[in-house]
Amino acid sequence: MIPVSQFLGICVDIAFLLLSISFIVIVYRIVTGPTLPDRILALDMLIAVAIGFIATFGVHSGFYLYVDIAIALGLIGFLSTVAFARFVLTRGSTEDIPSALDEGRDQ
Repeated sequence: MIPVSQFLGICVDIAFLLLSISFIVIVYRIVTGPTLPDRILALDMLIAVAIGFIATFGVHSGFYLYVDIAIALGLIGFLSTVAFARFVLTRGSTEDIPSALDEGRDQ
């Protein structure tokens, strides 16, 4: 039977390996993404992988304050994804009110 600390070290190494592979795949999708929504989704996944890296490093180092940092990054990542989604919906338009509502006021 292997000791718990050695088993945890093996699991952390495997997690770092899997996160590194997913990071490479996500960067490839960001560079070659055919559309803007594909790139935005890849950026959102990149934030999720960064959260995984931070949390895994926190477990590896034994300093669990990194988990709080990962939670804060998750909140920031969520807000940035919402902002990007709003940009895609408006396609960069600077108007807050859609033009269809403005046409009804002219009559």
